[in-house]
Amino acid sequence: MTRHDPWVRVRHMRDHAQEAIELLGEKTLDELKSDRTVQLALVQLIEIVGEAASRVDPGIRTAHPAVPWQLAAGMRHRLIHGYDLIEYAVVYDTVKGDLPLLVAQLDSILPPTDV
Repeated sequence: MTRHDPWVRVRHMRDHAQEAIELLGEKTLDELKSDRTVQLALVQLIEIVGEAASRVDPGIRTAHPAVPWQLAAGMRHRLIHGYDLIEYAVVYDTVKGDLPLLVAQLDSILPPTDV
């Protein structure tokens, strides 16, 4: 896998989203709000998902319009530029509700040998 592989960014998205899901695990929102280390890690993982989404090959994005490429990139933008206004309820909902769906979508479009 090289950076010239057009699927590398899709794999980055999938892998970092899956890592965020696993890191949050069964923690509650209150547990997240009281664990600064997990807060920082989840924000970083979501930022990476968004940055990778913005770098996915345009041909792949066009071929798979159901994947929320722009939403992922937009979330990264909001986290980076609103670092002082992060709402952890939104982070929690993103990891619990949105990322599992995103991982499933990405798994469904990745070439079979990559899943």
